Amino acid sequence: MTLLSISDLTVHHGQLRAVDGLSLDLEKGEVLAIIGANGAGKSTLLRALAGLNPPTSGSVHLGGRDITRLPAYKRVSEGIALVPEGRRLFHSLTVEENLLTGAYRKRPGPWTLTRVYELFPWMSDRRRQNASQLSGGEQQSVAIGRALLANPDLLLIDELSLGLAPVIVRRIYEVLPGIVGAGTTALIVEQDVSQAMRVADRVHCLLEGRSVLEGRPRDLTAEQVEHAYFGIGQALPAGSAREGHD
Repeated sequence: MTLLSISDLTVHHGQLRAVDGLSLDLEKGEVLAIIGANGAGKSTLLRALAGLNPPTSGSVHLGGRDITRLPAYKRVSEGIALVPEGRRLFHSLTVEENLLTGAYRKRPGPWTLTRVYELFPWMSDRRRQNASQLSGGEQQSVAIGRALLANPDLLLIDELSLGLAPVIVRRIYEVLPGIVGAGTTALIVEQDVSQAMRVADRVHCLLEGRSVLEGRPRDLTAEQVEHAYFGIGQALPAGSAREGHD
């Protein structure tokens, strides 16, 4: 069942056409990773899906509903939650207080404060600790828990590994199967290609706002991904991978 359908989406960031005629579908229960170099349009895409960057043209459907022009504050109620780049926690609040801000427009679903503490066992003992005292990886975990408390159908995670040590990134990604298993679909923006290829069901590689390579990780070669990521010639065809065109 298709949860998210993006058709010919164009989004500007100021004068820059950051997303250029992008189309993709995301099935319910999938993990889709968006990869690409700096400036490829990855974060702008997620901000557009969250309602923060209005599209210039194209459409976005969630569960068959047209949400293209829906304002950001209504998208949470429709089933979208964003874990923004840089975590964006309230540093003056405790861990638990930050988590509870995610429940402000909570929808019915499996995610409760207790369930988040089960997903991240360290949080319960430190729930009264100020968020400013957490490490980067711990803050990222709190940001994910905060988003889950809205009980989204679609979880958007922007640059999960940014500024974090590889061992911390692996630990955070280890909870992803539990999130998807609870019925939440995930769309992840990731610069770490190896992590994206390891955890995703499918990947899209963006270059200058366009999808230049799409497929399942097992069907893509390292050479294909390298060519698509850096824009070297054209992505090479293989298996079920699909090339994009300028």
